[in-house]
Amino acid sequence: MKIALLGYGRMGKTIAQYAKKRNHEIVFILDKNTQEGDLITADVAINFSIPEAAVDNIKLALKQKIPVVSGTTGWLADYEEVTSYCNAQSTAFLYASNFSIGVNLFFKINQYLAQLMKSHQKDYKASIEEIHHIHKLDAPSGTAITLAEDIVEHSDYEGWKLDKEDEKNLSIKAIREEEVPGTHTVNYQSSIDLISIKHEAYKRDGFALGAVIAAEWLYGKQGVFSMNDVLNIS
Repeated sequence: MKIALLGYGRMGKTIAQYAKKRNHEIVFILDKNTQEGDLITADVAINFSIPEAAVDNIKLALKQKIPVVSGTTGWLADYEEVTSYCNAQSTAFLYASNFSIGVNLFFKINQYLAQLMKSHQKDYKASIEEIHHIHKLDAPSGTAITLAEDIVEHSDYEGWKLDKEDEKNLSIKAIREEEVPGTHTVNYQSSIDLISIKHEAYKRDGFALGAVIAAEWLYGKQGVFSMNDVLNIS
């Protein structure tokens, strides 16, 4: 499979390594100061550009009817615009806030726990803590937002807030610490005990490998998808 990389930072370079290990070819690289190869020759594009460039980069590939897998977070205000554009071009698009297989299983566990805890919300206060490396551009992380939105959907919370606590909203605490790849903890705390679930990434490889697996799955398809479709855990 021929792959275009839209964004060639640390994640893009790791994706390239895993793509080559799985016998794929990188035919196009686009970054702030780099453009190599020919986009039109790509079978699929993987976007891990900065948030400000994400929409333009995704549309650049979709315009050529090249399916796009995107892991950039911080641009989702334009999600509906991008998915509409994808459908208009009769191609495919897959967004995930996190491509790690373990994290996507963690999402399902979080959803199930939120359903169980809904009837106990008066006794247990929910909160989320996420820790990432100091180079991460957005806060909270896309993964934390996904966890929060799933809790809100299955609770009486009105929404979530970053670094603020009140009774109506779920609190997310974002910590930036050295070279931490990503740690997410969901807590339900009462006056007598604490229930926690946690996912800790040891390195970024799981995100990169998951993105390549998603690209393999997306190739040849048409429509808008998620990692639930890739892993068949809808």
